[in-house]
Amino acid sequence: MLITASGVIGCGKSSLTKILSEDLGSKAFYEPVKDNPVLPLFYEGNKRVEEGLAKTNPYAFLLQIYFLNMRFKSIKKAMQEDNNVLDRSIYEDSIFMKMNYEQGHTSKVEWDIYKNLFDNMMEELPYASHKKAPDLMIYIYVNYDTMLKRIAKRGRKYEQVKEDSSLIGYYKDLIDRYKDWVSTYAISPLLIIDGNCTDFVGNEENRQNVLDKVESKLVQLGSLSQERFDAIKAKRDKEMNTYEQ
Repeated sequence: MLITASGVIGCGKSSLTKILSEDLGSKAFYEPVKDNPVLPLFYEGNKRVEEGLAKTNPYAFLLQIYFLNMRFKSIKKAMQEDNNVLDRSIYEDSIFMKMNYEQGHTSKVEWDIYKNLFDNMMEELPYASHKKAPDLMIYIYVNYDTMLKRIAKRGRKYEQVKEDSSLIGYYKDLIDRYKDWVSTYAISPLLIIDGNCTDFVGNEENRQNVLDKVESKLVQLGSLSQERFDAIKAKRDKEMNTYEQ
């Protein structure tokens, strides 16, 4: 079984990946952000483009190739093994590079090279593992205000709009592009979670509801047996009762 979590920056993908993998007793694969040396440079490069100090961002292509390579590697490994949860996958990777190109942060040559590589990887993926697609794609939707609150809470300086006002347009555009992406996504079954009114990190009841929703969907799809779901839920209910006491 393979579950992938998708959504914009700060929507809660990593948190949901951790919560789900722990509940299902599976392995979590996280997006390579914390030790990524290119990411801060990328944000600074975008700022220079928006300020008219550079024609394109010299780090945009490098960053997307880095992410594409890591996401291809992660999903191959996750598909070859069994029972895993993946924090952002290769399926949404091109959203970022296309946006960078259309916003003027990369050149057409860079976009064409990236797109050719991405298409080749997508063609190769079913042959590189024993699965053709995830069992379930989870999309966590958040609006702009929720996105900013989450980004502020985790505190990465280079992601803050107060440090770089050009990020306002970047983030709003990203939200719109994700809406377009999810409206046409057809690679696997899709489950949408509204992250604006569901706090599965800080609210225990919300967390239990999200876990029930995801795992019930897996049962419906035949990826999780009813017996195993009942056992997982009984364990959670017992832990919840102990916690409340």
